[in-house]
Amino acid sequence: MSGQRRFLSFDGESSKAETGGTAKTILARRSDDGRDRPAIHVEGLKKAFGAVQAVDGISFSVHRGELFGFLGPNGAGKTTTINLLTGLARPDSGTISVGGIDCSAHPKAAQHLLGLVPDESNLYPELTGFENLCFCAALYGLGKTERQTRARKLLQSFGLAEAANRKFAGYSKGMKRKLTIAAGIIHEPEILFLDEPTTGIDVDSARQIRRLCADFHGGGTTIFLTTHYIEEAERLCDRIAFIVSGRIVQVDTVEHLLQPVQHKHIVQVAYTKGVDGLKDKLVSAFPYLEFQTPSEGLIRVEAVAPVPVGPLVRFLEDQGAEVTEARRMRPSLEEVFVRITGLKADPMRKDRERRGGGG
Repeated sequence: MSGQRRFLSFDGESSKAETGGTAKTILARRSDDGRDRPAIHVEGLKKAFGAVQAVDGISFSVHRGELFGFLGPNGAGKTTTINLLTGLARPDSGTISVGGIDCSAHPKAAQHLLGLVPDESNLYPELTGFENLCFCAALYGLGKTERQTRARKLLQSFGLAEAANRKFAGYSKGMKRKLTIAAGIIHEPEILFLDEPTTGIDVDSARQIRRLCADFHGGGTTIFLTTHYIEEAERLCDRIAFIVSGRIVQVDTVEHLLQPVQHKHIVQVAYTKGVDGLKDKLVSAFPYLEFQTPSEGLIRVEAVAPVPVGPLVRFLEDQGAEVTEARRMRPSLEEVFVRITGLKADPMRKDRERRGGGG
């Protein structure tokens, strides 16, 4: 979300903490108080911008130490929800509790508990990587010695030590994303908000960021992750909320979401040389199989029993098609997302390719 830089800050001194080791150990310290209390609890949250209802009465909870995914297409209300939860926007109605603090009347009351990594960098291009981190640490009240120590530790952990004294404007997209994440955790937040963290970066950087997310999660940090990358949500998250047009249509663990499709058998066949009426011919010849044609030259076959690949390929070739590939597919969260939301996953994949999202 472009525009003004989004920083969270608070007045007062930060508590002292260990600063050694990797990102995982940096974020490992947690209070034992209120362990059974949800990290985030939302009821009936609404936010409109003119005639557009960006968030439409959503309710959910995020457990302490959970990696919670908000999955939906662009424009679904993901970034608006993060802005509401972090006090950067005020809801029209509904209640928000963060870290046990009622933020409904006082949106910024819990900001000292939060780290925010926005969907676009909020750092200063004219400052170096080290200077940016120190500046962000100062916003949270860290003293000079502590913020410099933490900045150096994070630059090392994120593989940016050699670029510490380079201006941020000269960083690659992947480096910028990693430094933005480092800035979001320099004060060791209990709850970390990651808004589309791997959008628009190269494959290697995206993989590194996913590993960092797993490290934070393993260290006990509560993570609220928004993404429109279905595979990313499936890999990383404990639970996922599907959000479409400002409304949550389903919330569950990845394991439970996958249960309805777990026993499906799926084969995808690629071919050249189109054949008129091919799908109708396949349905007639294999009435016990379900056929879909997601794109030209591609057939998706589903069944409750193993798909007979050999007879299927021979039939296609007898009809004049040239089969270039036939492979068995593992049922995925994409199947569930399409079934529950009624949306097609293709537009989300195409947007990923257009924006250069890492694999």
